[in-house]
Amino acid sequence: MNKLPVLIGAKRDVARKAKRGRSINVSYAFERSIALIVFALLWEVLPRSGIVNPAYLSPPSQVALAIARLFDSGDVWKHLGASALRSIVGLLLAIAGGVVSGFALGWFRRAERIIDPLYQLLRQVSAFALFPVFMLFLGIGESSKIAIIVWAAFWPVLLNTISGVKQVERVFIDCARSMGASQSFIFAKVVLPAALPEILTGIRLAGAYSITALVAAEMIGARSGLGFYTLNSQETFQIPDMYAGIVLLALFGLLINKSLSLLERRLLRWRVGLAQNG
Repeated sequence: MNKLPVLIGAKRDVARKAKRGRSINVSYAFERSIALIVFALLWEVLPRSGIVNPAYLSPPSQVALAIARLFDSGDVWKHLGASALRSIVGLLLAIAGGVVSGFALGWFRRAERIIDPLYQLLRQVSAFALFPVFMLFLGIGESSKIAIIVWAAFWPVLLNTISGVKQVERVFIDCARSMGASQSFIFAKVVLPAALPEILTGIRLAGAYSITALVAAEMIGARSGLGFYTLNSQETFQIPDMYAGIVLLALFGLLINKSLSLLERRLLRWRVGLAQNG
């Protein structure tokens, strides 16, 4: 019987903490939404008040209706599917090439010194400037569009991988070697985990670059995709549809970024454990 007041008090404490946690979450969500709400209100007011010509800037209410029409007709899946396929395939190819090349150049310092002037020169060449070259060699089909995405996304992965491998503490490698570890074990258990944070940063940058390159690729010689839809809407002066395409591109880019962020957190959970133990 004496335990009953203690249990009641414990339940009240748990309920109080849960309520406080919910209020903190609501407050945090509101703070995160303030800038977006203000932006949307300004966007709505400026064209409707005549400060900005509504023929050039459609209010978000009209843009939302255009997006709803896209979903209702089913065209959104055709354009979104084409864009997703191009950007994801291009990004995956860039990640594979950038990580492998970055490990090779970061590990073999002499090779990196020899090749460094070349890749420092090549990475200054914009993917958009090379698009005519890709079209000459690959045509105006999917290959040239994916190639421009690969080129844009390859460089941040390569450079961050090289930087990550170079920054691995030499003492860890020497300790592993002194205990008889093989080269493959050192790569998999020492170098890769130590370089992984830098590599993942490069991959997130590559995700953003892949969306930028996607828009340019789809604006030339495409018949589907969010970039094509945006440009085609502008050319036919369907301005709400044009802004609908821009908003969908932004949301698609945000989805890519959030997915890569979740992947980064999952792969780097061991760092949280180390920080807590430390």
